[in-house]
Amino acid sequence: MGDTRQLYVFFFFLNAPERKFGVVVVGVGRAGSVRIRDLRNPHPSSAFLNLIGFVSRRELGNIDEVRQISLEDALSSEEVEVAYICSESSSHEDYIRQFLNAGKHVLVEYPMTLSWAAARDLWKLAEQKGKVLHEEHVELLMEEFAFLKKEVVGKDLLKGSLLFTASPLEEERFGFPAFSGISRLTWLVSLFGELSLVSATLEERKEDQYMKMTVCLETENKRPLTWIEEKGPGLKRNRHLSFHFKSGSLENMPNVGVNKNIFLKDQNIFVQKLLGQFSEKELAAEQKRILHCLWLAEEIQKHCSSKK
Repeated sequence: MGDTRQLYVFFFFLNAPERKFGVVVVGVGRAGSVRIRDLRNPHPSSAFLNLIGFVSRRELGNIDEVRQISLEDALSSEEVEVAYICSESSSHEDYIRQFLNAGKHVLVEYPMTLSWAAARDLWKLAEQKGKVLHEEHVELLMEEFAFLKKEVVGKDLLKGSLLFTASPLEEERFGFPAFSGISRLTWLVSLFGELSLVSATLEERKEDQYMKMTVCLETENKRPLTWIEEKGPGLKRNRHLSFHFKSGSLENMPNVGVNKNIFLKDQNIFVQKLLGQFSEKELAAEQKRILHCLWLAEEIQKHCSSKK
């Protein structure tokens, strides 16, 4: 991906598209609403997409002149070629399977599934159907991650930690904390390569809506990384990091600017895939990283469950 690809795509997007892909958005929460906004606005990648409507379990009628359609109509319509899955995580697998089987391309918010095996099977299904299956990872498009990537490159890690705090999430809807927090795991894997699990514990006080998951990981060079997810009422959404290298340390994140249009940037990547602008090598590397993170999340869940 890099500057050459971005320059090529810039000029490619300047040309009027020969055709538009009909899109339906499934789920109109925060992510779904942002997706609808981006599809309706005149962005270069949006020129290749035509918003047909949205699907919701609630009866909402129209939203900003975008019509609600039934799931059955979205699946059967020849006009709909793409589905954006923006519903709660527990429903992702079923929606992906239905839309792929109906011959649609799929963009899904992370995590694409709540199990490694399900994700592997869905990618096989996408390949069989000749369709794009894209898992959104806006955390890799953030200014903070771009800063970290530059800071980490070429340095020899000694140890590191990443703590994330936030208000509670319903596990039934969003999955075990290792899945609902998989964007943090994706950061660590993207920065330091594939990781192995050493130990994992989960402290819970359900009556207080409090949980703390502590995960000890190792790099391929046996360097320790600690990942902590802590959630409870009154906890502000925050990220604390500490990375120690042979050449120095990085403690917490400096202010590196505002994250602008990260969902739109993700849509740009998805459209590039629809247009065949990603190599097989790039797609395979991305799939390998995503499956590795899902496998780690599942192993963490197993470790924590075995200790209950």
